[in-house]
Amino acid sequence: MINTTFRDEWFPNVQKNVLAGLTTSFALVPECIAFALVAQLNPLMGLYGAFIICALTAIFGGRPGMISGAAGSMAVVIVALVAQHGVQYLLATVVLSGILMALFGILRLGKLIRMVPYPVMLGFVNGLAIVIAMAQLEHFRQATPHGETWLQGTPLLVMGALVALTMAIVYLLPRVTKAVPPALVAILGVGVLSHVLHLPTRTLGDLAHIAGGLPALHWPAVPLDMATLHIIFPYAALMAMVGLLETLLTFNLTDEITETRGQPNRECIALGASNIVSGVFGGMGGCAMIGQTMINLSSGGRSRLSGVTAGVMILLFILFLSPLIERTPLAALVGVMFVVAQQTFAWGSLRVLGKVPLQDALVIVAVTVITVFT
Repeated sequence: MINTTFRDEWFPNVQKNVLAGLTTSFALVPECIAFALVAQLNPLMGLYGAFIICALTAIFGGRPGMISGAAGSMAVVIVALVAQHGVQYLLATVVLSGILMALFGILRLGKLIRMVPYPVMLGFVNGLAIVIAMAQLEHFRQATPHGETWLQGTPLLVMGALVALTMAIVYLLPRVTKAVPPALVAILGVGVLSHVLHLPTRTLGDLAHIAGGLPALHWPAVPLDMATLHIIFPYAALMAMVGLLETLLTFNLTDEITETRGQPNRECIALGASNIVSGVFGGMGGCAMIGQTMINLSSGGRSRLSGVTAGVMILLFILFLSPLIERTPLAALVGVMFVVAQQTFAWGSLRVLGKVPLQDALVIVAVTVITVFT
């Protein structure tokens, strides 16, 4: 029984899961860089966090197929902490938030997510789909001496054309073959096309340079006293709460899509442990990422192998492949994320709004609006 379970969790359709993990890794990189910049951190901290959290939750977590990494929802929480107290206090906060997450799982509170009403889940999914789409619009802006402005003229036309080409490949390729993930073909194909034709379009390298070494073990350099705890505990508690909520809601969605049942308490413990490891190796905190999870699932990723592949590939990007990865057009990644947003949104919820009880309809709309604006 144990061998069967191990095989089912790790090695069903190895090729498809490895390719799904590779596809997901491309989508993780720009998100983690952007979230690190939001938190006023070195982009490598976001990538190290993504590698550690993605790989460890894939190996030890309770939900094969779900992707975790350095998440934007947690980055927003710690902006003020980094500005006021610096990076070392952030790393201590990540460690403490990991302890709180693990305790949540140890106390077997993860099962409480089963009590979330379905209208809340619909609102959450719809809200995140809108957030994913809106986040891509930032890539249509460029820095100028007078601040940021929207792309215009040729750069806008090239960006729009490449985004449209990427989306067309993702939608149409499955009609021809399902042997490879369409998102991976779209990213690589558009990347090669833009390089061969020397198209004037922004690349990952324009966001940040990602070359670096292995993450080093380094305990956060902060005093271990009550004054430090007084500073970091409110942020750690907020990070843990946000991370657990987003993880468990994404967990529920993954259960629904795969028609399987995961182990929420195990996922909470693994998420907490991975955040602790990330903090002592200089990485950001993180949780489940619904956009990257959708890419993984739609690419055929169902096993732990796809998550491990995504995490390990990020480390390989940092160590060896940064010159190649930095040439990836942002337009290709934007196109893939637009498709993810479209596929994540529960369009059926719009058709039933007038048919379900009024209170359920109000909950769906309210949760969607709150998710988008907060």
